[in-house]
Amino acid sequence: MLENEKSQELLEFFKALSKANRLKMIGLLAQQPCSVETIAQTLGISVSTTSHHLSSLTHVGLVSARVDGHYYIYSLQTEALDSMAQRLLSKEDFPHPIQPPAPASFDQKVLSAFVDRDGRIKSFPAQEKKFVVLLKHVLQAFKPGLRYSEKEVNEILLRYNDDVASLRRGMIEFKLMDRQGGGGEYWVC
Repeated sequence: MLENEKSQELLEFFKALSKANRLKMIGLLAQQPCSVETIAQTLGISVSTTSHHLSSLTHVGLVSARVDGHYYIYSLQTEALDSMAQRLLSKEDFPHPIQPPAPASFDQKVLSAFVDRDGRIKSFPAQEKKFVVLLKHVLQAFKPGLRYSEKEVNEILLRYNDDVASLRRGMIEFKLMDRQGGGGEYWVC
């Protein structure tokens, strides 16, 4: 059965059960088959309203009618309900539930707090471990195996924050980069 057809059939089924009197009728018919007149009298509604509700329930296969003399006797069709449930509500047909997003990692939280949309650092955190997260963010701009002059390092760091001296010093201090001499070449550790 096509997905749209299943959805339509389910929609009609639940519409048929959307009225309180129809649910009461299902409850009565679950106990024993009844005539329209008996159902109407028990629920305190007119015979024509009862017939209308029973017609909706018959349409979706929940009840059936048989003629007994001058009366229609309605019965609950539990087999039809079971069949419909197996056909329309199988686990394979349900979409997989949407997984909630994973809680943000520490690094993601730090970056969202201290880095703007363009990837620039807005301010430096007081905590050392948060500062290291920012340094690792900046370190991605450097390619391992390449050597950079101090001028090149400063140009790259300037993309992230105007305080290139603090960033450069942090890269060395936390051993993310190493350097040769006091201003020679820099490289990723």
